[in-house]
Amino acid sequence: MKINSVKKPADERVLHSALILFSNKGFFNTSVHDISRESGVSIGSIYHHFKDKQGIAQAMYVSLVENLHGQIDQIEARHHSAHDRCRAVIEMLFEMTERQPELMSFMLYAKHREFLPDEKPMCSSLPFERMRNFTMQGMKNGEIRIMDPLVCAACLYGGAVRLIHLKLDGIVDKPLGKCLHDVWACAWRGVAT
Repeated sequence: MKINSVKKPADERVLHSALILFSNKGFFNTSVHDISRESGVSIGSIYHHFKDKQGIAQAMYVSLVENLHGQIDQIEARHHSAHDRCRAVIEMLFEMTERQPELMSFMLYAKHREFLPDEKPMCSSLPFERMRNFTMQGMKNGEIRIMDPLVCAACLYGGAVRLIHLKLDGIVDKPLGKCLHDVWACAWRGVAT
């Protein structure tokens, strides 16, 4: 998955390089010079297209949210029950972690509010709101017992997100897909009617 496939190749290289650097060194420990060196794109070009390092982070954040939104659209189109939609979300997040750990690291570890104060926290972004909506739909159709929607979402997705953290930290050494059945079974039992 590219950060944003409609970007020009130089922009794409900048975003990819920044993603790796932000994930490994952190936003504040990465300079535009580091990004220029890593991407092979001139500093002038970076400033022209993104204005500054915050502009790069903004473009990454927007692209990540758009990508997640698109994947949630696909899940919603393919699955019709809350059970299947929520399970598919966890599977998608596990696959994303395996394929692009830097992207998942940026999504989960970066304190976006520190350098993107005008953006919602990632867990309040549209894709995550839609994930919570899947649980509310499950309550409406009788698949999930009635409870606080945030508690329900935390029960369904929280264990999976914790496993993602453990994978990114190098504690889980097997592919996350091998954990999917057990994680999902535990999560679903906690909320099902």
